[in-house]
Amino acid sequence: MCGIVGYVGSKDCSDVLVNALSKLEYRGYDSAGIAVFENGDIKTVKTQGKLKDLEDKLAAEYKPQGHIGIGHTRWATHGEPSDVNSHPHSGARVTIVHNGIIENYLELKEFLTARGRSFLSETDTEVVAQLLDYEYNGNPLETIQKVMQQLKGSFALGIMFRDFTDRIFATRRESPLIVGVAENECFIASDVPAILRYTRDYYLLEHDEIATLTTEGVSFVDKHLRPITKELKTADWDMEAAEKGGYAHFMIKEINEQPEAIRTTIMPRIRDGLPCLEECGITVESLKRFRSITIVACGTAMHAGMVGKYVIEDLARVPVVVDIASEFRYRNPIVGKDDLVVIISQSGETADSLAALRLAKQKGATTLAIVNAKGSSIAREADMLIYTLAGPEIAVASTKAYITQLSVMYLFAFELALAKGTVSAAECKRLIAALIKMPDAVAHVIENCEEKCKFIATKLVNADSLLYIGRGLDYALSMEGSLKLKEVSYIHSESYAAGELKHGTISLIEEGMPVISVATQTDVIPKTISNIVEVKSRGAKIILVCTDACARGLKDGVADYVVEIPHSEELLMPITAVVPLQILAYYTAINRGNDPDKPRNLAKSVTVE
Repeated sequence: MCGIVGYVGSKDCSDVLVNALSKLEYRGYDSAGIAVFENGDIKTVKTQGKLKDLEDKLAAEYKPQGHIGIGHTRWATHGEPSDVNSHPHSGARVTIVHNGIIENYLELKEFLTARGRSFLSETDTEVVAQLLDYEYNGNPLETIQKVMQQLKGSFALGIMFRDFTDRIFATRRESPLIVGVAENECFIASDVPAILRYTRDYYLLEHDEIATLTTEGVSFVDKHLRPITKELKTADWDMEAAEKGGYAHFMIKEINEQPEAIRTTIMPRIRDGLPCLEECGITVESLKRFRSITIVACGTAMHAGMVGKYVIEDLARVPVVVDIASEFRYRNPIVGKDDLVVIISQSGETADSLAALRLAKQKGATTLAIVNAKGSSIAREADMLIYTLAGPEIAVASTKAYITQLSVMYLFAFELALAKGTVSAAECKRLIAALIKMPDAVAHVIENCEEKCKFIATKLVNADSLLYIGRGLDYALSMEGSLKLKEVSYIHSESYAAGELKHGTISLIEEGMPVISVATQTDVIPKTISNIVEVKSRGAKIILVCTDACARGLKDGVADYVVEIPHSEELLMPITAVVPLQILAYYTAINRGNDPDKPRNLAKSVTVE
């Protein structure tokens, strides 16, 4: 949930490390630091706060001069945010940066303390640094191997040994780490954007492998220290794709990129007007045998799964359970042969989702991954794989990754229904034709709703709490709208099935409280309007996102503000209806003076529990 970078080359290392860390700020962090080899010694500078605070400290106090080093942005897990707890951490002869959580760090700390070691910080990372120093025998690879055998938990490590001033080392278990290569340069990073300014070529480091980086190149060994050869990969997007491109923030840029993201994701998977997921390992024959489906995900991805549940059950008549990954993995889920477990994750490295995937496979279930990050752990370990082709998503609050997850869920639901014989080929073609129109529909909503949402957002600035309500697919959509608002605006928000209001929640309604309602499903719109009237009569201020047809039928005074979106295939309405909710969240955050790209306490890739 933080960022690692490392550099070996001829450039000014401090500048390279800070620049690379700036490309990982979207991951969330509360402190930053670098360590650089300078004249045979390791010089470390670190500070609580943002990367700008580190840059100011480097300019005002001391900037290490050298060509080899490591850097880190930390999101506090063990010990509060502070200069002392910031990374890098050191033993006498070893300096490291670390992502992840060492589960047995207290046991290791007691072991080291009993042998005379003292600690400056409260972190589990310093324990690893001290353990590396304690076990150091003059051979870095043997030392790293021995320490890895003692560590329990997740980690990605960038390591510098004081005796080896011409190289850095890297290893990982669970937490992601890549190794970038260019001419006479090597890099380590938590994610590809960190190195795109310098190279697009990289290797994926697998569990318990160790990399040695020098100006002559990179070498790899497995956990037994046997040399291994790895496949060189090339990023299929460049620095321009990861920059703001004239937009004020990544979040609004990525909202505007959604039409193209949908188009890029769905069009290669349509053949002769029907869904075709063969390239993903999914065939009509394989789909026929699944008796039940469990969708497992976290946060926004889980909300995409909720929409998937409604659509799959409606069309394919297969029972679907949607489970939060952290709950699924800590109970005894009933899945096995002839059951499908779908794992949805933008990063493909979400710790709980990855653990859920492995549990499902242990129980004999077939697994399908829906991920955006190519070559990620979940993508590699699933039995079947559908990539969402959203491209880089930098803002922490997901928008275009979510909408492409929805698009994939629709493609999968259509093909499943066709395989099960619950829809005809003609009906499936009609649904696919409607899906193909969605990119243009989303573009229309962005163009025509942004100013209205921007105005409505000014009415939410001083809200202490609000509710989102909806029914059916609109309820699933309300869950995502509520999460998006609370993520970036920091306003307390909850989503409820509108029919549940009378079962306790309506007691929260007071004069002036905003209630955002979604109404796009014709068969339940009268019920939803009835619920709106109930909260309106108790003083709520109503913001209604609905179809143009619904808006025309509204009685005067039912809603205080109405955002109209064009009516299209009702089953697909979540794709267009989510857009005003995203825009509303964005402008509410802006009006409250927040940075929507980097919400406090949040990280883009949740690689720890």
